[in-house]
Amino acid sequence: MSYSAAILTISTKGATGEREDSSGATIREILESGGFAITRYEIVTDSQAEIAKRLRLWSDGAETVQLIVTTGGTGLSPRDVTPEAMRELLDYEVPGIAEAMRAEGLKHTPMSMISRALAGVRNKTLIINLPGSPKAVRENLAVVLPILPHALDLLAGGGSDHPL
Repeated sequence: MSYSAAILTISTKGATGEREDSSGATIREILESGGFAITRYEIVTDSQAEIAKRLRLWSDGAETVQLIVTTGGTGLSPRDVTPEAMRELLDYEVPGIAEAMRAEGLKHTPMSMISRALAGVRNKTLIINLPGSPKAVRENLAVVLPILPHALDLLAGGGSDHPL
């Protein structure tokens, strides 16, 4: 079964054309190789309002997708506002996903413990925040990719048999 997915890169420099979006490209490559159809892709500035607006658009109404993966804005700097944008619109968090990503990241760098990435659900859309580097994107998606079909099937109202 194919699932619809959207990629949202949070980067002011990327949105203004000052930086190439290599993390978004990495997400696309990994998800498409996993059978996902990328139906939406955008780069927005490090603005809580802009991030929340896009996440709402893609999880509500006509433009709904089953999975949204964001990259960027999960650190400790004042401009890192992705978690705040997420919290204001989630129906509920799925903390195990973020915990698993941080645990995997710690195998590669101690900096993983300062990630504030979240995962959660709005309506029937699973939203996952990833860090902004292609290396971290690969490490994090490697951990969550195996559970995504089951999680998305559950959100769509499918069965509850565990495939693994």
